[in-house]
Amino acid sequence: MTRPFIHLEGKVAIVTGASRGIGEAIATTFAGAGAKVVIASRKIESLREVEAKIRAGGGEALAHACHTGSREQVEALVGAAVAAYGQVDVLVNNAATNPHFGPMLSVEEAAWDKTFEVNVKGYFYAARAVAQHAIGRGAAASIVNVASVAGLMAMPLQGVYAMTKAAVISMTKTLAAELGAANVRVNAIAPGLVETKFASALTTSPEISKMVLDKMALKHFAKPDDIAGLALLLASDRSSYMTGECVVIDGGWTL
Repeated sequence: MTRPFIHLEGKVAIVTGASRGIGEAIATTFAGAGAKVVIASRKIESLREVEAKIRAGGGEALAHACHTGSREQVEALVGAAVAAYGQVDVLVNNAATNPHFGPMLSVEEAAWDKTFEVNVKGYFYAARAVAQHAIGRGAAASIVNVASVAGLMAMPLQGVYAMTKAAVISMTKTLAAELGAANVRVNAIAPGLVETKFASALTTSPEISKMVLDKMALKHFAKPDDIAGLALLLASDRSSYMTGECVVIDGGWTL
């Protein structure tokens, strides 16, 4: 049988924040491309639904509850993936939170801490655990960090979230520089607005959606599958000479 041009056959991938939206689309796409997929989020019930959907489509998936802001839980997630499948080749850091919507000056400290705990520390914990695993077994790996165009420009009412995404982009570049010699690639995706529950406060607001769509070349918001295709490329060997990049996928919003 001829393999598809882009595939993940023989690879094991961890996808965080995989119970819905972008994470679910990435996990489903990876499984369809031949990967064994370990899907993670805080609540196991919604993960079970995604796991069942992947298996019903002929793919292989393992659901594992994980709060990515906890180093211990992240290390247990990677350990569970290795115990089940023997290796981890791909990590997609996608789990995120955004509890504060409003001016930066009004943010509560608890919301600030929560946003950085999940969006920055969680990404780092997972990237470090997977990188250490790959280095330990002398294997190549690909880490894909889901950032945002919010990390590249001013983002009123989303300032704290935007700071975490800027940190993710910086983390991506430095990890790529430090891990390149071990053949561990690290890249980031910076989506614009995507039609998900996470972004619904923005995509369903007539004022905000009009303001954004007026600036966009393609005049419509992304679907989760639009982001999943790019994640598949970055995870696969077809991008084997690419590291340290932040790829914007925003329909021309930031042109």
